[in-house]
Amino acid sequence: MMQNNMNVDESLYIIQPPQRVSDGSYINSIEKYKELYNESINSPITFWGEQANKFLTWFSPFTDVSIGNLSQGDIGWFLNGKLNVSYNCIDRHLQENRDKVAIIFEGDEPNRVQKITYYELYLQVCRLANLLLSLGVKKGDTVAIYLPNTPDAIYSMLACARIGAVHSVIFGGFGVEAIISRIEDSHSKIIITADEGMRGGRSIPLKKNIDSAVYHCKFVEKVLVFKNTGGNIQWNAEKDLWAQEAMQEQRPYCPPVQMDSEDPLFLLYTSGSTGKPKGLLHTQAGYLLYAAMTHRYVFDYRDSDIYACVADVGWITGHSYIVYGPLCNGATTFIFEGTPMYPNASRYWDMIERHRITQFYTAPTAIRSLMKFSVDMVEKHDRSSLRVLGSVGEPINPEAWRWYNQYVGQGQCAIVDTYWQTETGGHIITPLPGATPTKPGSATLPFFGIQLAILDPQTGQLQEETKSEGVLVLTQPWPGMARTIYKSHSRYLDTYMRPYPGYYFTGDGVSRDQDGYYWISGRVDDVINVSGHRLGTAELESALVGCSSCAEAAVIGYPHDIKGQGILAFVTLKHGYQEDEQTITLLKMEVRNTIGAFATPDRIIITPSLPKTRSGKIMRRILRKIASNESSPEQLGDLSTLAEPETVQYLINKVKSN
Repeated sequence: MMQNNMNVDESLYIIQPPQRVSDGSYINSIEKYKELYNESINSPITFWGEQANKFLTWFSPFTDVSIGNLSQGDIGWFLNGKLNVSYNCIDRHLQENRDKVAIIFEGDEPNRVQKITYYELYLQVCRLANLLLSLGVKKGDTVAIYLPNTPDAIYSMLACARIGAVHSVIFGGFGVEAIISRIEDSHSKIIITADEGMRGGRSIPLKKNIDSAVYHCKFVEKVLVFKNTGGNIQWNAEKDLWAQEAMQEQRPYCPPVQMDSEDPLFLLYTSGSTGKPKGLLHTQAGYLLYAAMTHRYVFDYRDSDIYACVADVGWITGHSYIVYGPLCNGATTFIFEGTPMYPNASRYWDMIERHRITQFYTAPTAIRSLMKFSVDMVEKHDRSSLRVLGSVGEPINPEAWRWYNQYVGQGQCAIVDTYWQTETGGHIITPLPGATPTKPGSATLPFFGIQLAILDPQTGQLQEETKSEGVLVLTQPWPGMARTIYKSHSRYLDTYMRPYPGYYFTGDGVSRDQDGYYWISGRVDDVINVSGHRLGTAELESALVGCSSCAEAAVIGYPHDIKGQGILAFVTLKHGYQEDEQTITLLKMEVRNTIGAFATPDRIIITPSLPKTRSGKIMRRILRKIASNESSPEQLGDLSTLAEPETVQYLINKVKSN
């Protein structure tokens, strides 16, 4: 993880919210924030009950605001309430805003633009929902979605929500093995995909990947295929169905199913410290409320705004801040298929100018990539429409924060550096644009209802001093939190609730400065954050060992100027294989094909052995030190438990020479 080096000067560097942002903001002063925050912590039942009735439309009111605790993981919110997420995101806006643009889509090519009104969205979602029903999809069934970042993905998610099906969106960058594991775990009998995706001028073989996955998943009954590029694909007449054609035969009215507040809404798989991805399950009301509320307040969304999140719907950022949060709020939301570098490095700023975007939400990786180019690429475009600039996926280093603020925002925008996770459903530490004084590199202060604590990682002791550091935990439940890991509640408890009993464990290290501002330092478990994508080291190591040349592998993250963290793999080869470019290329291709191109190791170090304890445990702590050039005896620490201490010096020399 790229560290936020929080020296004294950095923590004292405070920027007040611009007046043009505070004017008209929902929460326009730090005093107002503190008043509402204290209310949310001291009277959570009253606070969340009021918010649930303010943000959501209910078919039947809830009887209790919440039950359960973090120790048992038996959390529930808005008990016995009945609602429908699709209805909240579409139908209730139709009376006054049926002709308002709900979605602006821009494809990989800049001239491919589509604007979809709330009424047009309603018709498409109803047709697709009826099509799913005609294929036998029932309430509680899981539907896998493997689509490019297009409106079809939004239609698919909302169609599932409309009929009570659970969607499992699989990121379009994943390879076949990753797709298979997610389809098998969720047992999705229906898959929604497209012929191809487009990204940076290159096609992505989505249908081809699904064909390979379906070959191994015989229980899959139907594959709905959206036509995106018109590229050539193979066709299985028994299973494949063109989505657009079949939808046209369906009635454009589908009544929304009444769902209980705690019924499942979606599964989203995220990498863990073991090889098996975790199917995190989010439920209906609590998740939707939290996504909508954070979207409105963190981005200060107002009715005439053009809001743009340039993430992918395959990740939680796309779920919460392209689809559910914005549409629940009746917003105009932007979805982008391409990359910031295509056709040139001013693509983002060109989109902002053409669409008059008011809020822009991207990742530090993209910002750092664009910083390499002349600021002329930014300044030749009109960015005067912007009011809020967001950052997501990983801690943003102060240099990138300042560049974003100075050149993109022209010092006239609020920067919201948001910290959250797939598990949290929405932002948990974030500035509020019109209220929070910001510090470059700090996520600042907790969102409403989020009570944070810092614990000593070894003893679990609460760090009560304002200025302290340790592991970040939450002390009480909140509506947006994932309720379980699909089919493995014990793993859910082991991962989040049991490491520090009575707390929710984020898995991240943190420091808190003298003003109570939080600075996230990154993962403390075996998870790497590469360009905002969480990758379990076990998953990467398993892919490498799948290569015929690899005997053993150990993967770590290392500081990377663009990605935040790069992937470094230490590999021992089987007898008969030699270290050469071809071997290294084949190892990288194995990871690329198994998980996806975004998981390809940046560096591979071939070594005759790995630093292990006498019991055979790989000392990743030492590998991380070596990779960060922290190789003095004092920095490496105790090596007395190693079976072959000489391996350490070999690797130090090897890393320095590579």
